[in-house]
Amino acid sequence: MSLLFQRTAECLNACKPSEKVSLTQALYDDWCAGELEIDRAFVPETIAEVGRPKLPKLVAPRDVSRRSISTEKGRAILCHSLAHIEFNAINLALDAVYRFTDMPSEFYGDWLKVAAEEAYHFTLLESYIHKRDVKYGDYDAHNGLWEMAQLTAHDVMIRMALVPRVLEARGLDVTPVILKKLAQQKDEEFIAHLKIIQKDEIGHVAIGSHWYKYLCEKRNLNYRDTFKQLIQDYMNGSLRGPFDEIARLQAGFTAEEIADLNALEIN
Repeated sequence: MSLLFQRTAECLNACKPSEKVSLTQALYDDWCAGELEIDRAFVPETIAEVGRPKLPKLVAPRDVSRRSISTEKGRAILCHSLAHIEFNAINLALDAVYRFTDMPSEFYGDWLKVAAEEAYHFTLLESYIHKRDVKYGDYDAHNGLWEMAQLTAHDVMIRMALVPRVLEARGLDVTPVILKKLAQQKDEEFIAHLKIIQKDEIGHVAIGSHWYKYLCEKRNLNYRDTFKQLIQDYMNGSLRGPFDEIARLQAGFTAEEIADLNALEIN
């Protein structure tokens, strides 16, 4: 038996993408095989920078390269941006395991599964850009996902609310638009990868929804009111829309929550 939190730290600290992917997938395999022990006395270190390669250079979101996806170069740049999101998502899922040591064992199984799937998504997107002579790190990227991990490190309920149900759920909203544009370009390879990712991401947001509502119930909090207050506290009281209501319903949002989202929407 090996220790869950120490093994998760090894994955988090890995800088080389291929190493992080292989360690993460092995970690989930070992969890499924019952070979990991939860050490409830473990104390996680204060959150800081996570293991990542020297490139891509991290810049403000407005400075990230964008090109029309009507060209192969533009699609490669878009795919690079999405690969960066998936790389960050590996770390976010791993950190949910590492950071919050007093959760039920099912919580760790859920987020290890998410981490392994995010690692798989990264390899899909990386394979696409490699075929077009692009390496991960060739283009600048931003660090918004990991910055939210740092902001929510103190409270698992807030993490569950704001990372899967806000930042990652935004991917559910924008992916159909991207798929439509890719269909116009007849880029079947990119479309196939995104359809796999879209299906899995609905499950990831659903996991976040489940644990967010579980924690609200344990704390005797109204999950709708609490979510709206967290949006006020951390997102200036508004969210960018429009929202893919069908995907969000599949991902654990209720019809009432969809109405709340629409009331918070900015375009």
